[in-house]
Amino acid sequence: MRLFLAATLYLAAAPAIAGIAEVIDSHALPGTAAFTEAAGALDRAASRDCTAESLRPAYHDAFDAWLGIAHLSLGPLEEQGRGLAIGFWPDARGLVGRTVAGLVADQDPVVADPKGFAEVSVAGRGLFALERLLFDAAYAGYGADSYTCRLARAIAADLARMAHEVDAAWRTEFAETLQSAGAEGNSRFLSAREADQALYTALASGLAFVAQQRLGRPMGSFDAPKPQVAEARRAGRSLRNVILSLEALRGLARALSDQPIPETDAAFAQALETAEALDDPVLAGVANPTGRIRVEALQTQVAAIARAAAAEIAPALGVSVGFNSADGD
Repeated sequence: MRLFLAATLYLAAAPAIAGIAEVIDSHALPGTAAFTEAAGALDRAASRDCTAESLRPAYHDAFDAWLGIAHLSLGPLEEQGRGLAIGFWPDARGLVGRTVAGLVADQDPVVADPKGFAEVSVAGRGLFALERLLFDAAYAGYGADSYTCRLARAIAADLARMAHEVDAAWRTEFAETLQSAGAEGNSRFLSAREADQALYTALASGLAFVAQQRLGRPMGSFDAPKPQVAEARRAGRSLRNVILSLEALRGLARALSDQPIPETDAAFAQALETAEALDDPVLAGVANPTGRIRVEALQTQVAAIARAAAAEIAPALGVSVGFNSADGD
């Protein structure tokens, strides 16, 4: 079952609810602060010891925090391509592996220049490039004096920089831009409904990404499953990413609404219960019929969350987004 956006978001006649301030105060700003702290801790850890064994715990903490805001692709994450640079996935053409291998093979001195490294291809930066260095057997056991170690340090510093920029942009500009939607001089959001629309789109698109990409890509087709393309498989956190993403999206859904959303809450609870019971960290089970059925059931439950949100949250916000479910590979 595949979940996908089937219609462009459109404005309806219902009045907007006061969810913008709640999203900012209880969801976005705590999320950007947590990511900034975790990315900073990763950077500090890399400054002390950039070897893989030392960095793995801080890496997981940073990735966990990233999933708390990755769905907020509007604004600061959209600007300067920060979202892609932090989390370049899916990577259908294998650019991350080739770019990282090229940097190491060439011993590219750009790792010593933070400004220059910020211009490196997004496939050579961020969480997925660092995953290669920390978890891929091709780089296993690199030494503290190696180029690979210096590259890991450069990636960690770049992540910390971007996390700080995202947090600062939300606090100094974008939060006010959302809250002043419709005010004179606000050219980004011409009405409060447009701001609601953007936030609801983040929720809807985030659910679609979980269903289509985090679950759908490794599922592939029944005859040709593709567990090898699961997100963050090398780090062993494909299922963990699904769970943390759903938890973050539930937080956004609750913040968006100033009234109870029992159907949406129940749909989230069911999907999270199913995900937590899978006991399949890298979604390898999609390669056999029984495991595939279990992941497919979870995908169907994520679709149910989208339908519930469309019924409970979208009408109150005065916006709507179409979702369809269709069989396919």
